[in-house]
Amino acid sequence: MTSSYERIKSECKQKGVLWEDEDFPSTQSSVFYHQTPPFTFQWKRPHEIVSNPVFVNDASAQFDIVPGKMGDRWLVSCLGVLYLSKGLFYRVVPADQNFDKPYYGVFRFRLWWCGEWLEVLVDDRLPTINGKLAFLQAQNTNSFWPGLLEKAYAKLHGSYEALKYGTLLDGLADLTGGITESISIKADSNILIRPPLLHSLLDTTSIITCTINNGVMTQIRNQTEVLQNGIHVGINYRLCSMDKAETIMGDTVQLVRLRNPLAQTLSKSSNFNGDWSSFSNSWERVTMNERNRLIEQLDQGEFWMSFFDMTQTFTHLECVHLDSDTARDEPQLADKSRRWLMRLYQGSWKRGVTAGGCRNNPDSFHINPQLQLFLSEKEDVIISVNQHSVLEPKVIGFTVYNLNNVQSINGCLSKNFFKKHKSLVNSQYTNSRQISHRCSLDPGRYLIMATTFEPAEEASFSVRVLGSTIRLALLETQTMLLLDPFPLLNSNTKITIDSTNNNNNNGISCSTAQYEPVFMQLADDQRTLNCFDLQELLEACLPNDYIRSCASIDVCRQVVCLMDKTNRGRINFNDFNKFMINLKTWWGVFKMHTKEKSGILKAERLRDALFDVGFQLSTDNISILILRYMRRDGTLRLADFISAILHLTMAFELFKAKDTNQDGIISMGMSEVCLPEKTSF
Repeated sequence: MTSSYERIKSECKQKGVLWEDEDFPSTQSSVFYHQTPPFTFQWKRPHEIVSNPVFVNDASAQFDIVPGKMGDRWLVSCLGVLYLSKGLFYRVVPADQNFDKPYYGVFRFRLWWCGEWLEVLVDDRLPTINGKLAFLQAQNTNSFWPGLLEKAYAKLHGSYEALKYGTLLDGLADLTGGITESISIKADSNILIRPPLLHSLLDTTSIITCTINNGVMTQIRNQTEVLQNGIHVGINYRLCSMDKAETIMGDTVQLVRLRNPLAQTLSKSSNFNGDWSSFSNSWERVTMNERNRLIEQLDQGEFWMSFFDMTQTFTHLECVHLDSDTARDEPQLADKSRRWLMRLYQGSWKRGVTAGGCRNNPDSFHINPQLQLFLSEKEDVIISVNQHSVLEPKVIGFTVYNLNNVQSINGCLSKNFFKKHKSLVNSQYTNSRQISHRCSLDPGRYLIMATTFEPAEEASFSVRVLGSTIRLALLETQTMLLLDPFPLLNSNTKITIDSTNNNNNNGISCSTAQYEPVFMQLADDQRTLNCFDLQELLEACLPNDYIRSCASIDVCRQVVCLMDKTNRGRINFNDFNKFMINLKTWWGVFKMHTKEKSGILKAERLRDALFDVGFQLSTDNISILILRYMRRDGTLRLADFISAILHLTMAFELFKAKDTNQDGIISMGMSEVCLPEKTSF
């Protein structure tokens, strides 16, 4: 199958033109969608800016990217980390692209977006100010991959302006496909930063960086603050390795080897100048052989720093954890002894179906997607939830429960489980695109509940779990009929209809026998009614407007279609009496689930209400019912609830009639699909 990239090149070749991307046009709104642009941008192609543009300058191994007049330094720092990992870099920036003829003005990039690797195509028209690139650009070469990659990233976000609100952790995840984790180095942190932890991190297929996050929005500033020792605030220094310096006095100093990815773009006066830097007096404490051994390990842009100074200088370790498949193409990670195994689930929060909100919502929390995690041995696992809402992110988080003491699990856990069991792990809730959490778990089973903070908020999301011996499975409830919604009636059964509608009764006073004369008056000579007659009868006998909503013609057609055994579209008085008795029962269930406001059922409670009637439904089935019966405000009224019950009853009866082998499988011809027997919906 021809890719979009090849198709565009073929079309441009036939027309003899350079490609222009209509999905991300060269207009002011593609740069600033909200703010008034401070400049008028001119869109130029690379050969209109310089005479000899190149895509990637392989001859220069140094990273020389600067933010430009309006670029974002956080993105420069992300690209610096990516550029130091050539295998990952060429996954994102395919190398088989250049400005040589034949040239069609189209470039492609690969970014991890919404839970998958996505190929993004852009044309080569870039915003300029006074003939120079306005955003990311190479400082010392004519390389245009930074500006073109930034354009692809801006296209996914909707504009260049949207990038101003990006974060370094999100950027690293999008550029590497990894799970990002921020570990505080502060003494009061939940994770104690000690050399063994760093050794453990360096042994895995992870990229470890050190940074200073002082709480200031440095990611949207063009200039960075520099500490007295030459370390820049907001730049991610790559943690390359650890070693120990044996001093002349016989003691040892724990050292860490760091690399500044932006070394080429910064002045020499701003390089690290603390203890164990290139010209530090600290080297006088070791022998010449020891000094040479350590110095020889340094590449350009790298330096040694004591472990103690690292913990005093930097505030956070920011890690990018890569699964074994992603890390396979990165030479720097090829010799790692521990390789992450990643398990992925992609789902969505749907209003009334799977958008139950956080644990603060006990009546709906259980409807969130329930993921069962299995571990074969005790280990640290990293759980990450990534929402696919970029422009209007929701507040998201997740909760973990221990299932090792739960005897049997046949489907989704009910509301009662979460009322009786305490959570084991609780992440923070934030409107970040990604939230991750490291936890140490014993062997066994666990439940992961990824949620929005508020119920009824809709978004797609991905859950990724990294570990060594993990399995991940979605808990799902099987659709089945638990109770007969139309049980056989006792011959002495009577039903009353109360003319008042309050919370102490089910509103249905007099025996239905009093309505038999009205029934017979409307009936034909065989004492039966059709749906129009039934509607007139219900409007006469139901006591108030709210209950009378069940007398709609659609409900009446469903009742007649369901109860008619003669295929004549008519019911007798016994059928009517049976329906009225069940109507009273269903109304009681409905009222039981309308706690806050009588008469209005929140969509997220429909599943439980139908369960009490006798229907156990899977997520897919409840989703169809929600789409059919939920109103604009996310609720159902009594008539909607009754109609849903009749809908399900007919479906189960039809299936039962067709399932002659009782194996849960039926076959239907085209005529039955288009006009199924005894189906009015």
